[in-house]
Formats: sequence, C-alpha cells, structure tokens
Amino acid sequence: MSRKNLQNIKLKNSILKTKPFFNQEGFVAGIPPFLRGPYSTMYIQKPWVTRHFSGFSTAEDSNYFYREQLKKGQTELSILFDNATNKGYDSDHKNVQEVIGKKGVAIDSVEDIKVLFYKIPLDKISVFIKTDINFLPILAFYIAAAEEQNINTSDLSLTIESNILKNSNLYSASIITDVFEYSSKNKLDFNYSISDYSSLETVNNPEKTLAFSLTEGLEFLRKAIEAGINIDDIAPKLSYSWSINMNHFAEIAKIRAARMLWAKMVKQFDAKNSESFILKSHCKTSDSSLTQQDPFNNITRVTTEAMAAIFGGTQSLHTNALDETFALPSEVSAQVAKDTQIYLQKETNITQTVDPWAGSYHLENLTEDLANKAWKLICKIEESGGISNFFENGTPKTETKNTNNDTKIGVNKYQLEKEDPLTFLEIDGKAVQDLQIKKLDKLKPIRNNLAVKESLNNISKAIKHQKGNLLELTIIAAKYRATLEEISNALLKE
Repeated sequence: MSRKNLQNIKLKNSILKTKPFFNQEGFVAGIPPFLRGPYSTMYIQKPWVTRHFSGFSTAEDSNYFYREQLKKGQTELSILFDNATNKGYDSDHKNVQEVIGKKGVAIDSVEDIKVLFYKIPLDKISVFIKTDINFLPILAFYIAAAEEQNINTSDLSLTIESNILKNSNLYSASIITDVFEYSSKNKLDFNYSISDYSSLETVNNPEKTLAFSLTEGLEFLRKAIEAGINIDDIAPKLSYSWSINMNHFAEIAKIRAARMLWAKMVKQFDAKNSESFILKSHCKTSDSSLTQQDPFNNITRVTTEAMAAIFGGTQSLHTNALDETFALPSEVSAQVAKDTQIYLQKETNITQTVDPWAGSYHLENLTEDLANKAWKLICKIEESGGISNFFENGTPKTETKNTNNDTKIGVNKYQLEKEDPLTFLEIDGKAVQDLQIKKLDKLKPIRNNLAVKESLNNISKAIKHQKGNLLELTIIAAKYRATLEEISNALLKE
C-alpha cells in the first residue's frame, strides 16, 4: 500500500461524521472497526488481565519474588529492568552507579537472565518484558538462556514492550522484521507491544499519542510485508501499550479511537484474518500523575486512571503503587495497587457491561473529534515519508512540547501543613553494583574473548551491509557471553 493511497482513506463508514447527533446503530463489539470493543462479550466472560511489572535490584532477589508469585497462582511474569539495563550500560559503567537496581533488576549478561529465571518453567510461563530501547540483547539473552535450559524455542511465549523510535540510530522497524523472521523460522510465540509516546510529553495531547503510535505500527507492517512476511502473520502479533493519565474522558476516547483507526489502516493491506484488524491494548496508569507530596492521593489517581482504561476496553492493565515516585514499590503498596484491580473487577459490576459509555453524546463526540485530529496528523506524518523520517527530522520533539498547569491536589492546591514521612523500599545501588561488577570480573576472563569479538563484529557488519538476521547474530554473541553493553555498542557501529 502506498502512502498516497493511505492519505486517501475515507472514514465515511465509521462514526467520524460531521453531524450534530450520533447514530450508534451498526456498531457492536467484536466486529470491525471495534469501536465498542475488540471482543463481543468483553469482560462479561473474561475480565482484563491484571499485570504487574516487577524487578528487584538483583536477579537473585527478583527470582525469589517471581517464584513466590507463581506459587500463589500467577500464570505470567512481567519483567522490569533498571535504568542502566534499559539504556544499554553494563553495571560497571562509570556513570550508572546511582541507578543500578533502583527501579528494576540489573542485567549484564545471559548469566543474569539464567539466574532471573532459575527453576521457572519458561515453556509453561508467559513472559512480558518491558524495556526502553534496548530490547534486542535482552531478547537474545532470554532465548539463549531458555535453550541452555533445554527448552525448545517453539515452547516459549514472550511479549516485548518497547519504543524503538526513541533512538532511531540504534533501532529501526527493520529490526522488528528480523525478530519476526526469526520467530517464524523457529516457531517462537513472539509478540511486540508498541509503547506510546507519553514519555515524549504527549500527556495532554492524546491525538498526538495516537498518531505517533499508530504510524509506528504502520511502519512495522510495511517493513514486514517488504521482507515477505504475510500481513496476517504479523498484525495479530502487535499490540499497543497506552499510558493513562487523569484526563479521564479523553483517555477513554483515546483507546476507542485507536481501535477504530487501526482497523481502518490494516484494512488497506487486504488482511484476511479477523484478528489482524483488532488493536489489542495494554494500559498502564501514568507515572507523571504520581506525586511525592501527599502521596496517599496517588491511590485515588491510580484508581481513576484504571477505570478509564477499563471503560476504554483494555485487554490488560498495570496499576502503579502509591510510592513508585520514590522508589520500587514496598510490599504493602504493591499489594494495594494489585488489589485496586481486584476491587474493580469483583465489587463494581463494571465487567457486566460490554461498552458502558456506548451512546454517550459526550464520549462519542469526544471520540469522533479525537480520531479526526489524529487522522490529520497521521496524514501529515505519511506526507513526510512515514514516522521514521518524521522522527529523524526532529518533528515529534517539536510537536510534543506542552505546558501542564493542571491542578495537583496536595501539590499546588490543598497542600498539607505537615506531612508524615512515608516509609518506602530503599535499594542500595552501590551494593548491587559491587555484586554485578564481581560477576562481570569473573565472567570476562573465562569466556572465549576472540569468539566474543568476532560475534560482535558480525553484528556491526550486518548493520553496515544490511545483511543477516540481527537477532540470530545477537543470540550467538549472547551464548559466547558478550555483555549487554558490548552488544549495544556493536549495534551502534556502522
């Protein structure tokens, strides 16, 4: 499909009509364009999946926590890495001491991943990994660790959440093509969740969040088709991760509009599988709405944001803990965050209605307006040559500047005269770093360093000559015990 054809798509068969009133007939859940929801019965038969990202300082500590959760009946793991890992640094890098293990688990090599999943049956547990931009080495570590546990790749189920366009020099949509090619060849159940642009200050601009995120998905589809992957093999493997903030009705409309626009965009590729048209959503309550002042207000904020995600029809949901603005959640605050979703599922009857806001003049009007604004920006992005060109030209950075003067209870309104100190989980980053450095110092002398160097060179050559599967080459480097930073640096070379 050419970009010219995309720009000519007319939304005349959707609710996007310039009329003073809305005719809701003909729109039902489970049928394109999925305005009412991706599935016909929505939460009536199966509520959304409660997901909780977790990672605690070291692989050893995190492994203990995960195994305890699995004993309690949890069926999937959602892994959160520390900032050094997300940015591609090993723990012995001189500039990362302050962040080692502070907001996630520190990972330097496949050895850490093996400890992270020790005695955890990866062939039976679905794993969800949240990274910043550095997902390729992490994915390679995961696959290498599984193979060294004698687990067949075909028995793995993995979802990666990332935003590759945050660093277009390191990652591009072509890498996703390599990942899907490898997954198809090795029968790996791999899914990719596109992270929205909330971190680029689009909090008060849901139409921009929609346009940037959806066109990223559009680029993935194009790259995959160019590489010979069938649209029906890749589209059902994509999902979207939305950050939900306190603009309650706009957030509900955002998720509804996203489904409608995505179905329309995928239709142009002549997909045959009905699953290809469904935009599957994971939602996370907003980090930016959390406050350190009067932090118990964060419980109410998280609940309000969670309800917006549910009313919008999310498939899974992560609720932040009240103390996440300070550090990793304490055991108590993590339990409160988890129970918030249980209360909403079990005590409110929210799950007994397919689309609670269907037919609301305000919500339908808001959805229409948001979708129209997002569509105009989508066309602008396409005219520029697609989201990669749009991003490389620096346009998103310009487009996403905002000024947020919203009321913050306990911060700029109704402040407490005196606040009792909040006890929160404190991680000794220096101690975590010392432990990780000992591991690296032990690993590097005993590995085959010539093989490591050659495997890293092969990655850089593949990027330079645009030849070879980067995931496959990265797995080879991981098995030779190349570190996270070494692989990341190889990916940067041309």
